[in-house]
Amino acid sequence: MKDAAITGKTIVCGVIGDPVEHTMSPVMHNTAFRQLGLDYAYLAFRVKGEALAAAIKGLKALNIRGLNVTIPHKVTVLPLLDRLDPLAEKIGAVNTIVNDAGVLTGYNTDAAGFLQALREKDTEPRGKQVLLLGAGGAARAIGFILAENGAQLSILNRMQELSWAEDLAIRLSRSYDIKVSFGELNAENLRRAIDGTDILVNATSVGMTPGADRTPVSAALLCSKLVVFDIVYNPFETRLIREAKDAGARTIDGLEMLVWQGALAFELWTDKKPPVEVMRQSALRVLRYEK
Repeated sequence: MKDAAITGKTIVCGVIGDPVEHTMSPVMHNTAFRQLGLDYAYLAFRVKGEALAAAIKGLKALNIRGLNVTIPHKVTVLPLLDRLDPLAEKIGAVNTIVNDAGVLTGYNTDAAGFLQALREKDTEPRGKQVLLLGAGGAARAIGFILAENGAQLSILNRMQELSWAEDLAIRLSRSYDIKVSFGELNAENLRRAIDGTDILVNATSVGMTPGADRTPVSAALLCSKLVVFDIVYNPFETRLIREAKDAGARTIDGLEMLVWQGALAFELWTDKKPPVEVMRQSALRVLRYEK
């Protein structure tokens, strides 16, 4: 594996968001490009909300091959694109853009990345009861991909954004003709809901650095019958994952979703099979260094 010089032929990809300083995507993608000997480069662009339309015009003007889209642009970017993948249209959020000769198509690899991470751990959602914590952008993608693949869902979210949980539950119920319940994320509702749960998904930011001592679920509620998926990846092992392991539960850490959403975007841009393990190890090295 050799470092290649950036030339006039180098194909550019990147990520837009505000902030972007924390992103793992440049190290994952640039390592993968080098591994496959591709003349690509991946950069992070901080784009404020008021500059989003100009940035998307710039994507076309500069012939950038593709972008990842992160907070706060995943929804507001939709009307600026030419086409949407059907699942991204259902979800109402995009995290990946592909530029085909000036035609911009939006995808949501957060959804497919979550599903792939679940399946890599020998867990199929069909027929399973899933308790989804959170109702923001990531939870939205996760909810739709789970419903599309036959899971039964309950959503709990903090009281300040309970309307988000209600909206997501209504959208899922209408889209897939299923009954999706929702409620406030509190100790009593957790205790009631977790009893019949097969898969517990934390799609909130609780437990993320610098609040790594926090957890959205009391250790007393965790048990060996659960699969616990925490999409928080920094720290690499959250308190929820650590306590779930102690309870004998099967666990999936947030790095897996991070890597798979990136790998699927990589494939959309390059039409090459992504070196998933190389991407995983590159991100893991950064997480361990930052610990």
